[in-house]
Amino acid sequence: QWSKIKDRKGANDTQKSILYGTASRDIIVAARSGGSPDPNLNAQLAAVLKKYKDQGIPRENIDKALNKAGAGKEKAGESVTYEALAFGSVGIVVECLTDNATRTLHNIRHALTRNEARMTPVKFMFQRKGCVKVSLDKSLADHEKQVEDLIEAALAADAEDFDQRDDEENPKTLVLKFVCPPEALSVVTLALVSSSTPSLKLQSSELIYAPAEEAEEPSEELGSKMAALVEELQADEDTLRVWTSLDSW
Repeated sequence: QWSKIKDRKGANDTQKSILYGTASRDIIVAARSGGSPDPNLNAQLAAVLKKYKDQGIPRENIDKALNKAGAGKEKAGESVTYEALAFGSVGIVVECLTDNATRTLHNIRHALTRNEARMTPVKFMFQRKGCVKVSLDKSLADHEKQVEDLIEAALAADAEDFDQRDDEENPKTLVLKFVCPPEALSVVTLALVSSSTPSLKLQSSELIYAPAEEAEEPSEELGSKMAALVEELQADEDTLRVWTSLDSW
């Protein structure tokens, strides 16, 4: 499945240098998009900080990223977004944070050209949404009631849709995804983390580019080609996120 193919790159990102760089950029972006470098005032940032603390990112790295986020655009870097069409039908949005937009544009364009893709407007193929993912222990006797309570809390906070699936690495863990309008991201995040669910863990809270229409599962050949392209784009040190019109989770 495409969801499994595109996640292969994540398994390679365990190298410390890549992980630390990604953490720094994510923290800066969360601080900006959430409106504050103070996690007490920014639920999106609080979620990102917890995620990377749990992954063992050193405190000094986190503090350095927070200082950058509070220092202003000129020191933190410039946010740029590129759009492209791959293999004639797949839309791609690449979000970057860079201190040299000319260099980043060259690198991204080169990666696209090498993989049968070209820059062209494709945002009409996507919707800008907020997305919150949480997990909980489904081995608990009352986990179904916990799921119902979380869904109720999220919908009351203006969530538009939700989905769930088992964690592939831990079958005892259930992952819930909530989608909401961008402006409701912090409210939905707070509603979930403030719930009384004892086993709840916040996995992510971020703004995403969600496909405007559900895509068919790609062929094995297209899936492999897209995986190679996404991996090359993600390998660039300035890349924050790569979204495709094939994404479903």
